[in-house]
Order: sequence, then C-alpha cells, then structure tokens
Amino acid sequence: MEKVFSAPGADELGILPVSEVFSMPGLDFLSGVRDGIHPIPPIAGPMRMRLVEVDMGRAVFASHPDGHLLNPIGTVHGGYAMTLLDSCMGCAVHTTLEAGEAYITVEAKVNMVRPIMPDTGIVRAIGTLIHRGRTTATAEGKLMAENGKLLAHGTTTCSIMPAPAS
Repeated sequence: MEKVFSAPGADELGILPVSEVFSMPGLDFLSGVRDGIHPIPPIAGPMRMRLVEVDMGRAVFASHPDGHLLNPIGTVHGGYAMTLLDSCMGCAVHTTLEAGEAYITVEAKVNMVRPIMPDTGIVRAIGTLIHRGRTTATAEGKLMAENGKLLAHGTTTCSIMPAPAS
C-alpha cells in the first residue's frame, strides 16, 4: 500500500525558501519532495495527501479521505477533490520548469462525477501535461478510487514566468 498520511504532521511538513525551490529544475525539486529530501508542503497535512509518483509532465498524489473532510450532508467536501486535482495538475506543469522559472494557476475547472465517501479508500490524483508553451501550460487530471472508478476530472491553465527573487 502506498504511504499516505494517517494524521496531520505524520511526516515532516515545511517549505523551502522560494529562492531554493526555483534554483533547480522542477522535476528535480518534486522528485526531492517525493523522496523525502525536501519537506512536504504544509497543505499535505490536513489533506492527508502525498506525492507518490513524478516524471516529466506527470504527477500523482495519493490520499485517504476520512471523516475530517465531511460536509454537512455526510460526503467528503468537493474542495477536497478540487485541491487534489489542482495539486496534481499544477505539479505536472511544475515538472517542466527550468531553474529560474515559476508558474501560477490561472484557471482550473473540475467536474465531480461521483460522491467521495469516508470509506472510498485511498484515492489517486493523476495529473498529465497537455501542452507547455513559453508563457502558458495546460494539464488535465483524474481523481480515481481504489476500485478504478473515476471520482472527478479537471483541466488547468497555468502561467509560466520568471521565478521571484525571494
């Protein structure tokens, strides 16, 4: 079974200085996050998600939704799916960055196709690059249940720019 969070703070959460993040190619940075060389971003704690695969133009997160994510009607809040898809799609774009480049999400669209329940089990958010240009990139994502069923899917547009100085 893939390693995912059992509780917030189960692994080292933190961030690197922006200058350090963008001083290396995106694939190198994300490989370091996956491999535990770099800290796991703080959002991963409450979302109980972990980057489990990364390659050029592709990023996969695993997560285990449970009761702490429930909305008032007893299903996992839709923001959970949106956050996982934003993460995998954005990281798919991030893998293409050269040292000195940065990106931001400009637009994201998500379609929820099935409810996510606390007993859904481990889910996988799979982000794949569609296009990378000089100043924009697009990616798509699929959120899949353990049983292979599609839970949600989406697309994103990201802006590519010079990395901030600090």
